[in-house]
Amino acid sequence: MIKYKKILITGGAGFLGSNLVNKLYENNEIIVLDNLSSGRLENLSGSRLVGRDDMRVTFIKHDIINYIDFNNLDLIFNLACPASPPRYQADPIQTTKTSVLGALNMLELAKKNNARILQASTSEVYGDPDIHPQVESYKGSVNPIGIRSCYDEGKRCAESLFFDYKRVYNLDIKVIRIFNTYGPNMDPNDGRVVSNFITQALKNKDITMYGDGQQTRSFCYVDDLIAGMLKMMEVDNFAGPVNLGNLGEFTMLELAKIIIELTNSKSKIIYKDELPSDDPKKRKPDISLAKEKLNWESKIDLRTGLIKTIEYFDKVLKNESNYCVRGQISRVSSGLPT
Repeated sequence: MIKYKKILITGGAGFLGSNLVNKLYENNEIIVLDNLSSGRLENLSGSRLVGRDDMRVTFIKHDIINYIDFNNLDLIFNLACPASPPRYQADPIQTTKTSVLGALNMLELAKKNNARILQASTSEVYGDPDIHPQVESYKGSVNPIGIRSCYDEGKRCAESLFFDYKRVYNLDIKVIRIFNTYGPNMDPNDGRVVSNFITQALKNKDITMYGDGQQTRSFCYVDDLIAGMLKMMEVDNFAGPVNLGNLGEFTMLELAKIIIELTNSKSKIIYKDELPSDDPKKRKPDISLAKEKLNWESKIDLRTGLIKTIEYFDKVLKNESNYCVRGQISRVSSGLPT
């Protein structure tokens, strides 16, 4: 377990970043950088990390496309960049800058501090894959001029920079490729499939299904992902890249039906003919390398993780809009089998 370190977390007010802060803050000194374009301060203040008298977390609003200097850093987790397609496509140039210029700035900072640095890359580097499941040696099938390329190619370029810094400067780098992850501290309005379906179900609105709903994803609960991230940061003599994700593969239609059941929702599934451009048809990780090098695999099944996530979303929706759900998640709250 990481203890007594000075740690910088970029994107630390976001979904993954704030869960990482929650895991590390008690035993370490944490600096959180976030420009709040998609991160939310309440992800930190809700855990009473910001504003405490014995505060071990310092928040700085900053965009990592601009260099910032710190001394005596031990570890850097570079998590900054919107991961939701609607959000990263809304400002694609900024997305590319965050991935590329941000990576360069954090690598320079790590070099100056002789710090170990982890890059949160993504399964999106595989594009719409020709092999299934995806293994780290697969070079991907990415459209470099498509609407998703700002994110896909930005992350691929960041990986390239990380390994160049390792080769040229012998920098201590770590690269993880994150598959679809969900859980508390997700923004209900971020446009990702889990948040969309849960929000629509809790509000008894129609659930929007693109295509025939047979495209697949593997959903990893955030606690499992953070555990894998920490194991990667702790292990020596292994830079990656390494896949982190859940082996359970579900169609979008299966996901929607499970969420409707767990929320006891009256929502109906409405089909839209057109799939989003360059949307991968299948996505599932091969985690053999993570098992071998990190002794890691995901443990939390989809239903268990969704129950926890639905409870979180229900609270957020009630707090933000005074939306009251009567009988919506009775089975979830009672803990009865579903």
